[in-house]
Amino acid sequence: MMLMRIGVVGVERPVLLSDDGAYYDLRGVTLDIDGAFFTTGGLRRVRSAYEAGELPRIQLDDARIAAPIARPGSVLCIGQNYAAHAAESGDDPPSEPILFYKAPNTVVGPYDDVRIPRGSSKTDWEVELGVVIGRQARYLDSLDQARDCIAGFVTSNDVSERTFQIGRPGGQWSKGKSCETFNPLGPWFVPAEDVPDPQALTLRSWVNGEPRQDSKTSDMIFSVAEIIRHLSQFLVLEPGDLLNTGTPHGVALSGRYDYLRPGDIVEIDVEGLGKQRTACVAA
Repeated sequence: MMLMRIGVVGVERPVLLSDDGAYYDLRGVTLDIDGAFFTTGGLRRVRSAYEAGELPRIQLDDARIAAPIARPGSVLCIGQNYAAHAAESGDDPPSEPILFYKAPNTVVGPYDDVRIPRGSSKTDWEVELGVVIGRQARYLDSLDQARDCIAGFVTSNDVSERTFQIGRPGGQWSKGKSCETFNPLGPWFVPAEDVPDPQALTLRSWVNGEPRQDSKTSDMIFSVAEIIRHLSQFLVLEPGDLLNTGTPHGVALSGRYDYLRPGDIVEIDVEGLGKQRTACVAA
């Protein structure tokens, strides 16, 4: 079962994509896929309605594919969660998860343009496994409790401007991460129960058709459950929040590739969660 949102910005509507490629209108079950949806058992209602044949089938035609969840309350991100990426960044692997935030309004659709910021010279791509929180996570005691807080998973691109991030006085991670359009998300959301093992997914990225990243979530230093349990000791994660879990090696920061410029095409894919294709344009 895959959930999507379609429509122009501000009037998106929820849709179910079945395994056989059919689309179904979810407006009879929920008005949106947001924190309230997860809190009130929305996933259970959608699955029940679909299995009972109660959802009307629709055609997407040329509708815009939006981010599969509504604007999250928080976008929490983990830095350097793959040892090879930490190395290409010039750092040792972290001893505990490194947390930074992105502005929630960075979240856009999987085919929307990425706007290269004014003054940017080092805009970078980062394919990541995105995790959507399904219930409040606060002072969790175990990894099982952490897993119970996961609503599902999405393909996420943690776009970064490296000069803004690490080239300014003191280190300014959120400045380099929160530029407009810097978190393409989707194309769909997959419930946690439909992803047998989130630590066994392939992540890939391409720029202008040329391969860049190719890794697996098994290479994470900290697993998804470990990250959620750890963060819950310091902050409260809420339903509908987005957690980006880190990127593998193969980004422009490595020095092996050019940074992004207007006209470039970035594609990223997480196994089973769908492939994005975004064009880079000048802000």
